[in-house]
Amino acid sequence: MTLAVCLLLDDRADAAVRRLWRRLEDAGVATLLTHTHGLHVPHLTWAALRSYDLDEVRAALDALPEQPPLALHLDAFGTFRRSRCWLAPAVSAPLVERQAAVVAATVGTGAELHRHYEPGSWVPHLTLAPRLHLSDLSTVAALVYDVLPLVATGVRSALIDTSTGARYSLSHPI
Repeated sequence: MTLAVCLLLDDRADAAVRRLWRRLEDAGVATLLTHTHGLHVPHLTWAALRSYDLDEVRAALDALPEQPPLALHLDAFGTFRRSRCWLAPAVSAPLVERQAAVVAATVGTGAELHRHYEPGSWVPHLTLAPRLHLSDLSTVAALVYDVLPLVATGVRSALIDTSTGARYSLSHPI
């Protein structure tokens, strides 16, 4: 099981991403709306931990300074080579700095970080569909570009068990 350290969106942006998930599902493209346990929420993952002690990770993240809401300007659509498609936020200094702080705090507990979340290798993204088939690419792109640009604000932080959808709140935004 993987533990994701996530930045959650403001209510308006959360609803916009959920509407996009629904439109994609209606077009026959499976999204996070129906993937695995069906408890996914729109989010940006700061770090994915392959092994960890939940209490230690939570304490380390709660010890980080509280951060103000983070503006996310989503104006791009991307895919990873294993078919995951996503919305890409513009990369800002605060975005990169916060991710590096989260990684330092979590690996400082002895947690094992997934290699794609190493600072300098991390590609910030909000997942839309975990398994995009090439034949669906034009449909997805058309629906995505109907809603972009999307301005969102990261307002809350949480730890999410990706296998069950269990969510553990943090004491403040990181």
